[in-house]
Amino acid sequence: FSIIVNKMRDDNVDKVVNLLDKNLHGLTITELVEKLSLSRSLVRTTLAKLEGARKVDFRKIGMAKLYFIKRVSRK
Repeated sequence: FSIIVNKMRDDNVDKVVNLLDKNLHGLTITELVEKLSLSRSLVRTTLAKLEGARKVDFRKIGMAKLYFIKRVSRK
């Protein structure tokens, strides 16, 4: 059972990363929820994991946060 749950979590991380990777300008949690048909709490939890892993970053715009994939700058 735990393998199935972990696979579902990995799938959700992949979905969020793939969508953010296609939207270079970034997306809000609301946009991610609408486009992925996932719950707001699941999207928020997934983003928190990705933030902890330093894979995503966000920019505040008013009350909203715009999430995007961290890009490695090349010099």
